[in-house]
Amino acid sequence: MEKTSAIIEDRRKKADSLRAMGINLFPAGYRCDITSSEAVARFGHMDDETLEKENRSCTMAGRIMSIRNFGKASFLHIKDRTGQMQAYLRKDKIGEEQFNVFRLMDMGDFIGITGSFFRTRTGELTILADHIRLLSKSMRPLPEKWHGLTDIETRYRQRYLDLIVNDQVKEVFVLRSRIIQAFRDFFLKKEFLEVETPMMQPIPGGATAKPFKTFHNALGITLYLRVAPELYLKRLMVGGLERVFEINRNFRNEGVSVQHNPEFTMLEFYMAYATYEDLMVLTEDLFNHILQDIFQTNIIEYQQKFIDFTPPWPRISLFDALMEIAGVKEEVLIDLNAASEFARSCNIPISQKEDLGKILAKIFDQLVEPKLIKPTFVFGYPTEISPLSRKNDKDPNIVDRFELFIAGKEIANAFTELNDPDDQRQRFMQQVALRESGDEEAQFMDEDFIVALEHGLPPAAGEGIGIDRVVMLLTDSPSIRDVIFFPHMRSKTGLNQSITDHPV
Repeated sequence: MEKTSAIIEDRRKKADSLRAMGINLFPAGYRCDITSSEAVARFGHMDDETLEKENRSCTMAGRIMSIRNFGKASFLHIKDRTGQMQAYLRKDKIGEEQFNVFRLMDMGDFIGITGSFFRTRTGELTILADHIRLLSKSMRPLPEKWHGLTDIETRYRQRYLDLIVNDQVKEVFVLRSRIIQAFRDFFLKKEFLEVETPMMQPIPGGATAKPFKTFHNALGITLYLRVAPELYLKRLMVGGLERVFEINRNFRNEGVSVQHNPEFTMLEFYMAYATYEDLMVLTEDLFNHILQDIFQTNIIEYQQKFIDFTPPWPRISLFDALMEIAGVKEEVLIDLNAASEFARSCNIPISQKEDLGKILAKIFDQLVEPKLIKPTFVFGYPTEISPLSRKNDKDPNIVDRFELFIAGKEIANAFTELNDPDDQRQRFMQQVALRESGDEEAQFMDEDFIVALEHGLPPAAGEGIGIDRVVMLLTDSPSIRDVIFFPHMRSKTGLNQSITDHPV
């Protein structure tokens, strides 16, 4: 802390000296005509003689990442949005006044430089400054260059530092943006309409999850941050929008883990006249579109495991997966007491109020899901844990639903939509009974949605895909917090002090 405080004090003294010299520490704007990557593209192939003849004046700007002083000259590296460039400043070139200003600059400051390019004795492309300007004074030091920013808490809490010093982190988020755009392009080409639905809802529905609760003062009503956009997207289908999708945030008041963040990004889409089996094929096409668009391959490496996305992907029923992968005996699948006893023998926490379907789902989550590495569709989920899915025509105890698993993670959830208003009302009533018995994740009765269904929802199928988990897969990131700019974290005692004490 003492070292950091001394550095901050020294920088503030330099700032006072600059002000005394009439230097604006935070001027407005600066016109650049070249970036570091553009400079490499334009001049990187030129030899010394060609560069000297070119002698083209360019202006660039960036953050100072390193400084090496040699008396009346200095080398520095500046970083912009496209990369880094070396600069060379000579006192006799920029003049004593500007050189004195530079002497009061630090790593982390933003600087503007006008000059021409040459090569150093080591062959590095470098801009020789004719003129410099301070663009923003940094009052705090950056993390120490060679050790970098390695403390995981600091990296997540102060993501801006993480982005400054860890280039691979920036690359993850650039790739995230490209992945989301690839999702969007796929659905637009399939004639889907991108829409937006309410984030604050009077009744949270569309998923089995505990919502965040708030209050709107002007309207005098309780509102909830949405757990899913599903019921509003279906309302749009009732209104005649046959193909819709939304990429946006969901909020679930749940625990934080390497796979869970209370605020996360979801793609949800609905397609009229389709079934869940149609969506299996569509999902295979979707992922292969993304992989080809970004990586030009169907095979990725995730956490030292190679995953082949070439379709068709394996399909297995939930019950078969429990028996074949987890070794569950058939009686466990049909008897509540047997299922409860088996779950407890595997140290899977269950309550006395949980029904058979929920217990089987918990057994699956613990014993099967981690083993599903290659893309796998699991279908045939129990009706009691699927309140918005259409019952299977041959077996009403299961629904026409699948979940997609990749690398031991649930990536997507899809089903043929329940469009029978009477059946939907009965399912909601069962959910209400669960809430009244203490299940905070059970869904609410939504009378307005029932009214919408009574106006007619065409046969349809819908799917939700966790964008953050897809980005984890495609960027080889082990934690969801690695792919969210500002992940939610537990409060930390003395956080203000920890910010002061970041590594230098």
